[in-house]
Amino acid sequence: MVTPNLYYADLKDSYLFYHIAQKTGAYLEQNPGAHLYRLGIGDVSLPLCDAVIKALHEAVDDQATAGRFHGYMPECGAPFLREAIGGYYARRGVQLLTDEIFVSSGASDELGDILHLFDRKNSALVIEPAYPAYVDANIMEGRKIIHLPSSEAEGFLPLPSEHIEADLIYLCSPNNPTGAVFNRDQLQLWVDHANRTGAVILFDAAYEAFIEEDGLPHSIFELEGARTCAIEICSLSKTAGFTGTRLGYTVVPKELERQGMNFHDMWVRNRTTKTNGVSYIIQKGAAAVFTPEGQRQIQENIQVYKKNAACLMEVLDELGIWYCGGKNAPYIWMKCPDHQTGWEFFDRLLHEIQVVGTPGEGFGACGEGYFRFSTFGSPEDTKEAAHRLAGLLRK
Repeated sequence: MVTPNLYYADLKDSYLFYHIAQKTGAYLEQNPGAHLYRLGIGDVSLPLCDAVIKALHEAVDDQATAGRFHGYMPECGAPFLREAIGGYYARRGVQLLTDEIFVSSGASDELGDILHLFDRKNSALVIEPAYPAYVDANIMEGRKIIHLPSSEAEGFLPLPSEHIEADLIYLCSPNNPTGAVFNRDQLQLWVDHANRTGAVILFDAAYEAFIEEDGLPHSIFELEGARTCAIEICSLSKTAGFTGTRLGYTVVPKELERQGMNFHDMWVRNRTTKTNGVSYIIQKGAAAVFTPEGQRQIQENIQVYKKNAACLMEVLDELGIWYCGGKNAPYIWMKCPDHQTGWEFFDRLLHEIQVVGTPGEGFGACGEGYFRFSTFGSPEDTKEAAHRLAGLLRK
């Protein structure tokens, strides 16, 4: 008889967005025709930029011509795209070998797949509030999870201590859901801790393109010693609107080794065994992101989301409500007024001003009493939502 993976029984119901959908659905049934201002979901609203669309069309035409047709792609990524990504890092002063860059179908896929490199006896440290998949992916593997709480007092950016004993360390900067960003000194402390204890950092850099302040690291490989303790996973979903197109990349440096095993070589073996590579068409579109014109165009889109954030931050600043994020991230993490829980504040926004956000409790116990706004909505809806929020909270 087949034995299923019994660790799935340890998963908690992922009720957050289901519960939000249930609440909004019930509201719309009672208020047919009402317009909801949705600032909860982390999906983009702007289309792919012209440079990417042009490259995608050219790649489709290639597939219709015998001399330019591409079948299976290299499992670890097409050289032209790996070189383009390497050039992007080089412009920020990070030198990577082309074959240290692995092309994937998205950061979410890689965050789960990368765990195949590690024994299930390894423990995983997750800073809360956290992207729920960090926890769930490790539960599915049967791994012990260490929850490191963070708080408003430290700007939701906890630092390592000698009491932390974990084999895998998840760091997300800029963070989802809080929008907080580690500065260079803070991130260096985590790198030094990992090298000292033998841990491996899994660095989620999905939102690095939103960093605008000088001196804040976009990549963990900007830090001394990171090549011997870190893997970086990134995505074009939020950077270039690839949420429906799907492409990401992972950096595994060749110096990363434990117990005589080289993680770079292991990942090559994993990818060449378990994948057939990402579509030629998608990789051609992704390469256009890293051209000068592609970079200019995606920055224009990012600035639209930045202006959305500015609308919301202006309201919160005016009312003296604590928040983090927004400036260097596409999320704003605010403290709920009047000591409300996240779900109480959710109901208040929905029923009084028709604005939908995300209760902080959905990201772990440390999120209780906080609320996340996404800035990926349309400028028109975000502006109106900010106006309504100001009117409500001034009361």
